[in-house]
Amino acid sequence: MGTNGNTPQNGPAPGQDRAAGRDAGTLVDELRDHAYTADKDALLKRLSRIEGQVRGIARMVDQEKYCIDILTQISAVTAALHKVSLGLVEDHIGHCVVGAAREAQDSGDPQLVTEKVQEATAAIGRLLR
Repeated sequence: MGTNGNTPQNGPAPGQDRAAGRDAGTLVDELRDHAYTADKDALLKRLSRIEGQVRGIARMVDQEKYCIDILTQISAVTAALHKVSLGLVEDHIGHCVVGAAREAQDSGDPQLVTEKVQEATAAIGRLLR
């Protein structure tokens, strides 16, 4: 059995999500309402704009534009993605972590909030690399 519960022959262990090797309970938790859904249209619009910027950078490379101009555009895309990321982190903490804290309080199971805090910490760590 692999580290994520998958077996080479059979796929994930019973009760686990095939793609991520997560417990089915975690998958259900992840399918709940997310904080960003209230601003989903604005988020998608911003991501589409970033996508357009990336296509513009590809055109610049294809047209052999000046390196510094390309790097300037890459910096702008990176900043835009960081802004989106920070908004998602804020939404996650304000909605998902706070929700887990409420659940933990109601159920008496502090592990619920601990898992969400660890998940947020890991995501922030990946953003800082």
